[in-house]
Amino acid sequence: MRARRGPIAEIAASSILLVAFSFGGTPQIAAQTDSSLPSGASVAKPRAYVSLDEVPAGHLFEVAIVVDILTGYHMNSHTPSEEYLIPTGVTLAPTPGFRETGTTYPDGQMLQFDFSKEKLSVYSGSVTIRVKLAADASAAPGEATLPFTLRFQACNMSACLPPAKVPVPVKVKVAAADTKPHPAHPEIFKS
Repeated sequence: MRARRGPIAEIAASSILLVAFSFGGTPQIAAQTDSSLPSGASVAKPRAYVSLDEVPAGHLFEVAIVVDILTGYHMNSHTPSEEYLIPTGVTLAPTPGFRETGTTYPDGQMLQFDFSKEKLSVYSGSVTIRVKLAADASAAPGEATLPFTLRFQACNMSACLPPAKVPVPVKVKVAAADTKPHPAHPEIFKS
């Protein structure tokens, strides 16, 4: 007969699980008691930039999400090398007056890790994801918030943290359709 664990033991056990990799490259669940490891969400710090000071209704613009990754950690690229790896992605929740027209992810760096026989496509340091958008002609003038979400899985050299979703709210000023657009953040949006 198997002993039942109480709810507190279940919560404690589930809160210390980390995904780790064996040397064969196959994911496995491993108990992790090192409380010095950060949460998955705290490993990546996203900042957002809008390509125009004010976005005229009916006009195209871009949002750049710059993600600073904690030293010693990496995230899988948008096109990971192995099927079992979780890709980095940015999504925009449906927002009246705006539509996404495309997203550009940078190429990952091909790096070797002890837990994989093959090099893996990852992001480390800082990475910029660019999202092309259109403000509909019907977009109301004033401030709007675009609710983006950054989804990723952060890993160090020996373990991967649970996948994380980090909200990235982006404030956009919408102007009348006949407003002349003025570029913003040229250091980010250079071609």
